[in-house]
Amino acid sequence: MLQTKLISSKEGYLLSIALLVVLSTAARALLVPSAAAAETEYFRSDGGAVRAGGPLPEDFDAAGSLCWRVPLDPGRSTPILHGGTIFLTTYRAESKELATIALDGTTGRLLWRNPLVPERVEQTHPIGSPATATIACEGQRLFVFFGSAGLFCYDLEGRKLWEQRLGPFRDEYGAGSSPIVFEGKVILNQDHDIDSFVAAFDAATGRVLWKTARADAVRSYSTPAVWTQDGRPEILVAGALQLSAYDPASGERLWWVNGLARIVIPTPVTSGPMIYMASWAPGGDPGKRLVLDPWPEALSKWDKNHDGKLAKAEIEDREVLDRFNRMDLNQDGLLDQQEWEHHAVFFRRAQNAALAIKPTGRGELGESAVIWKHGRGVPYVATPVLDQGILWMVKDGGIVTKLDAATGRLLQEERVTGAGNYFASPVLGDGKVYFASESGTVSVIAAGPDWRMISSHDFHEKIYATPVLDHDRLYLRTDRAMYCFRGVRP
Repeated sequence: MLQTKLISSKEGYLLSIALLVVLSTAARALLVPSAAAAETEYFRSDGGAVRAGGPLPEDFDAAGSLCWRVPLDPGRSTPILHGGTIFLTTYRAESKELATIALDGTTGRLLWRNPLVPERVEQTHPIGSPATATIACEGQRLFVFFGSAGLFCYDLEGRKLWEQRLGPFRDEYGAGSSPIVFEGKVILNQDHDIDSFVAAFDAATGRVLWKTARADAVRSYSTPAVWTQDGRPEILVAGALQLSAYDPASGERLWWVNGLARIVIPTPVTSGPMIYMASWAPGGDPGKRLVLDPWPEALSKWDKNHDGKLAKAEIEDREVLDRFNRMDLNQDGLLDQQEWEHHAVFFRRAQNAALAIKPTGRGELGESAVIWKHGRGVPYVATPVLDQGILWMVKDGGIVTKLDAATGRLLQEERVTGAGNYFASPVLGDGKVYFASESGTVSVIAAGPDWRMISSHDFHEKIYATPVLDHDRLYLRTDRAMYCFRGVRP
């Protein structure tokens, strides 16, 4: 269901907005080089690699490195920084309160907090949160997505301008993809068990400009990316098995290429005519592939009442039982042949790999569009970062893989200090690459051709959000607090 509510403006409001834009632009110009003073921010809008204007932190224990630490409500969203202000979202489970907040980037002081208690708070993964999506900003407005609670628009002072009711989505893991902004449009992709779509909303009013169904898509959580081909902008959407490109003006699907995993979380990485796409999901590696039995064999083994369908109580395969709810598309408590075979396709066609793609033409692109493929060290969640011709990836276990972006040749495969899962994406600047583990360890690696560990620090607080680099500052969100560090010259 889509329902837009536009909040009326008071007299003189447009003037105040114009003043805020001028002031925020001026403030940002003092903080970053003019070349980096873009108005638009959203998840991975900078590709994760920044040109630092000063030394970035390399030792979190160094005297003078910590600028401030402020306690923060839980949430998984990556902060964005605009005009010297940090914007992010939080969730208080006890009160079911979602909130958008703004912090002063210099001091960490709370500038404003706009809470809401939605009619419904969607179910998420046990380690997830309803405050997962990263905020998008086009210089004047903030676009905040709270899954089935909806899409909300605020001005930079926290006043709500409009809201767009969405969902509910069929997905017990919740909605993980974040909105992006492009040419006056808020682009949102939502791939779930049913009713998947990509849509564009008018940034000023919230009106739906176009909505394109993704009929063959199932649950995935990748945030779209903007790419330009032959001077024409396109919206890249990575989903189960397939990367697709859409016309941002109309929502028309322009081309697509196969070869992705059955669940896709990382965001596409672009560079000139090339697109780098990493995707991995359990059961897709050679030698460890999950395969569903042909439907007649499944019935023969488990259909005890001979009704031609499979109830949960009849099935004795743990892999099927773990996925029963998402396979049961009509939610009648039974699996029929169509539902079974629909899911079997994704297991059969899934490919876990990092790909370099050079699209040409329209419609379904053949294998010639894939320049190279690499199957080791592919991340499940973390988006790779590209810099100076090297593609950096980190997967669970702290395994870091460096690939030559031109050829796919493996340059190095090493392990950083932090073990366990990696939900935060690596970021790079000032010759340093930062990797943050879920358990709370941040490792700093030299970005040169040779492997060199610069430092490692255990915060003893879980980390899900991607660090943010700006000038000589690193902003780090843990599940307990927000930190600001600065580089210290020797």
